[in-house]
Amino acid sequence: MKYIFVTGGVISSVGKGLTSAAIGALLESRGLTVTLQKFDPYLNVDPGTMNPLQHGEVYVLKDGGETDLDLGHYERFTNTNLTKMNSLTSGQVYTTVLEKERQGVYAGQTVQVIPHITDEIKHRIEANSHDCDVLITEIGGTTGDIEGLPFMEAIREFALERPLGDVIFIHVTLVPFIKASGELKTKPTQQSVAKLREIGIIPNIIVCRCEYSLNKELRKKISLFCNVPYEAVIEEKDVEHSIYELPLVLQREGVDKLICKLLHIDDRESDMSPWQNAVRSIVAPHSSVRIGLVGKYVGLNDAYKSVLEALYHGCIANDARLELVKIDSATLEVNGVGCLEKLDAILVPGGFGSRGIEGKILAAQYAREQLIPYLGLCLGMQIATIEYARHVLGLEDAHSTEFNPETTHPVIALLDEQQKVTKLGGTMRLGAQECKLKKGTKAADIYQKDFIQERHRHRYEFNNEYRELLEKDGNFVVSGTTPNGSLVEVIELKNHPFFVACQFHPEFQSKPLHPHPLFKAFVAAAITERNKRVSQM
Repeated sequence: MKYIFVTGGVISSVGKGLTSAAIGALLESRGLTVTLQKFDPYLNVDPGTMNPLQHGEVYVLKDGGETDLDLGHYERFTNTNLTKMNSLTSGQVYTTVLEKERQGVYAGQTVQVIPHITDEIKHRIEANSHDCDVLITEIGGTTGDIEGLPFMEAIREFALERPLGDVIFIHVTLVPFIKASGELKTKPTQQSVAKLREIGIIPNIIVCRCEYSLNKELRKKISLFCNVPYEAVIEEKDVEHSIYELPLVLQREGVDKLICKLLHIDDRESDMSPWQNAVRSIVAPHSSVRIGLVGKYVGLNDAYKSVLEALYHGCIANDARLELVKIDSATLEVNGVGCLEKLDAILVPGGFGSRGIEGKILAAQYAREQLIPYLGLCLGMQIATIEYARHVLGLEDAHSTEFNPETTHPVIALLDEQQKVTKLGGTMRLGAQECKLKKGTKAADIYQKDFIQERHRHRYEFNNEYRELLEKDGNFVVSGTTPNGSLVEVIELKNHPFFVACQFHPEFQSKPLHPHPLFKAFVAAAITERNKRVSQM
C-alpha cells in the first residue's frame, strides 16, 4: 500500500479536493487502483444538518453516508465507490473515543488527544488500507487551524511508522497575484510550508494555485525556501474552460511521474484519451443549450454542485455547451414567469424548507403547459405532483405536509415511521435503493433497464392515497416504484415531450466520462426544443 496525504495552506477552498481527485484520475490512467478519503476538522458528526449556503451540498454515498461535497469530486473523477468509512470528522472521532472511555475500553487511562484521538484517526487510515494500490487522504481546513492539529499530528505519526517510500505529502497552496505591483507573491506559500514543518510534516510536492503562470525564478524561489526539489514545484493555474481539464494540466506538469518516482511505483503507460475527448467536447461543442435551474440556494454554486456537474456531463454526451440560467424560486414568486420564456429546459432540484416553494410550483406549471422539457429531482418530483394535483385535478390546496401540515389534500406526506423520528441527522431515506421501472414508459426507455439503483436523501414521500386519482386521466404516469410497489420513485407526463421527475438523486452517480442517462436524455430533449424554436423564428 502507498499513501498520499494532501494538505492545504493560506486559505480554505484552495482546491485540495479537486487536486486529490485529479491525482486519483491520473494514477488510475496508469492502471493503479485508487481510493480517496476526506478528514474534516469540524465537530459536526457529518454535514447532513448543515445549511447548504454555508457548507455547500451534502453528497450522499451508496451506503447512505452524508458527506462533504469533495467526495463527489472523488467519485466523479475516479472509478472508486466510496462508503461512510471514507469520510471522517472531528465529531465522529471524539464521539467514538468518548464512547470507548464510558465503556471502560481504556482501562482507567487518562484519555488525551495524544495518543487516543490521534490513534483513532490512524485507525481510520488503516481501515481503508485495503483493496487498492494507493490511498489518497485529503485533510480539510487550512494548515495551522487549531481544530485540524490532531489530524496533522496523526498523519505525521502514521508516516513515521511506515517504511520510507510508502508515504508522501502534497501541499496545495495559494500563490496570489497582487494587482497593484503586478506580481505573484510566494511569501504566503513560504509561511504555510513553514507552519507545516513546525508540525513535523515536510511536503514532498508543492502544488501552487495561481491565476498566472509561474516563471522559472518563482519556481526556484519556492524550491529554495520551501526545501523541495525544483521539479516538485507544480503549477496549478486556474483552468480556462472546465475542472475536467485539471488531470491533463497536472499530467503536463509531470505530477503522476513524480508521484510514481517518490512512491517507488513502476512508471507505466497512461491513457488519458477519454479525458482529452471530454475536454474537446467542452471546449469546442457543436451546439449549445439554455437550461434554467430553479432553486432556493442559487447564490452559491456549491449548494447544487452535483446537479451542475451532471448537467455538464449531459452536455458532454450531447456535444453541447451549457448556458446555465440560475433562477431564485423566491424571486420567481414575486416577478412571475417571464424569466422562463427563453429557456430550452427547466430543472427543479432538491431542497428543504418552505421558502421559494410556490416559485418552484410556478416553474413546473410553466414547463407542463408550455411543453418545455422538465426534470425534477427529489423535491422537484414532489413539486410536479403538487402542481398537477392543483391545476389539472382541481385540488386547490394540494400540498406537502412539510410545508402545510393543515392541507386537506396531502399529496406528499410522511410515512408512519418517519413521523416518529426526533433526530435530524442521518434519519432520512438514504443511500442506494432499488427501483422498478414500468415497461413502455419514458423512464424505462431512458435507462434501458427494468431495475435500477439510485441514491436517496429525503423524508417525505408521494402519498399513495392519491395515486389512483392522479393516474386516472392517463397523462400522469407513475413509471418507477420500489420493487414491491409501495413507494413512488419516478413520475412522468405522457402527453409531453419530456416531463420526468424522480424521488431520488441521479446526479450523485453521474461522471464526465459516464454521464447519467437521465441527464443525457434531458439535455437531448432541451436541444430538440431549442432547434424547434429556432426553426420557427
